[in-house]
Amino acid sequence: MLGVLGNSWALLLGMLFLMVGNGLQGSLLGVRGADAGFSAGTMSIIMSAYFAGFLFASRMAPAMIRRVGHVRVFAALGSFISAVLILFPALQHPAAWVLGRFVLGFCFCGVYVTAESWLNNTASNDTRGQTLSAYMIVQMAGIIAAQGLLLVPDASGFLLFIIPSVLVSISFAPILLSISPTPAFESTKRMTLKELYGISPLGMVGIFLLGGVFAAQFGMAAVYATEAGMTLSQISIFISAFYVGALVMQYPLGWISDRVDRRGLITVVAAVGAAASCVAIASGSFGMIASMAFVIGGCSNPLYSLLIAYTNDLMDVEDMAAASAGLLFINGVGAIAGPLIIGYLMQLVAPWAFFALIAGLLALVSVYALYRMTQRPAPSVEDTGAYAPLAPQGSLIAVEAAQEYFIEQSEEEEEE
Repeated sequence: MLGVLGNSWALLLGMLFLMVGNGLQGSLLGVRGADAGFSAGTMSIIMSAYFAGFLFASRMAPAMIRRVGHVRVFAALGSFISAVLILFPALQHPAAWVLGRFVLGFCFCGVYVTAESWLNNTASNDTRGQTLSAYMIVQMAGIIAAQGLLLVPDASGFLLFIIPSVLVSISFAPILLSISPTPAFESTKRMTLKELYGISPLGMVGIFLLGGVFAAQFGMAAVYATEAGMTLSQISIFISAFYVGALVMQYPLGWISDRVDRRGLITVVAAVGAAASCVAIASGSFGMIASMAFVIGGCSNPLYSLLIAYTNDLMDVEDMAAASAGLLFINGVGAIAGPLIIGYLMQLVAPWAFFALIAGLLALVSVYALYRMTQRPAPSVEDTGAYAPLAPQGSLIAVEAAQEYFIEQSEEEEEE
């Protein structure tokens, strides 16, 4: 791990600042939207726009990079991010915020694609797994740290928007001034969703449902907390709990997944997350709600990596890169729909509908995984590949890097 930090510290430091900026803007808009008088339904459209922009950029960013290069794309998109963040408090209108969130989603996706390309290029066969781990830790740590900034006094109303703008601007320096060579960017062949479903129905359905869960955590958690009457300090703890749980549980569940039928583990983990959501609905205690957020995050985020690892187990090596684009696309569609449904239900029923939808989505993952266990025999543990930790906030490049790690580990095992 020290070798990875030595080779990639500039990239990782830049990504840390980026994630702090991104994590803060999502939570801050959820809080300020209520102050501006926006309803839960309106906020759901605003939050969903980020994921629409992210999904659109996942298709556009590779072409942009091939046309003008990594450095120009990174600098241009980063500049847009800084500008949009400052405009939010000045343009407090739902339409302006929807457009701003769409632009942020587009730009952050392009920035992630660029940075992850550099990061993957610095990794060797021996360090790719450690590089992915370091990257995921940086992503989670950045989002967790961002929640603490919510407590900074902001009498003017602009300061908390200026902070992420400055952090994003600062993040360019260590990345653009590092000596890392610009990697080649190659396009991969596409796999249709029908072909992907034929190979791994559980992978495709599970990733789609998890898209809604991730969007709830990343986009609507602050909206729920505000609607539920939490204080700023409670909102900060509540949102952080999701990502602390994700960070703590990623590696134990990954270790277990390399030794058992992954479908069984997916069934159990999703069921635990659904049960925790039900407990959060029934509880009136903030401490219990925050504890259940820790459990939900600790279940849902590793499920993302588990489903990708399980899908890889069923694929030929040459098809993995093509499948990654399909997995990211279907996850993005779920992420767009998630906030819209949650916002509608919160406005129609009550704030606790936030947890109700998470419970329903995770329960569906669990039930469908259990059903799939009756339809196909499990691959032997010896034939399964290595688990690679991934955060749902990453782009296509991170998923492809995880699949490269899967291939490299499989080849090493065959040689041994």
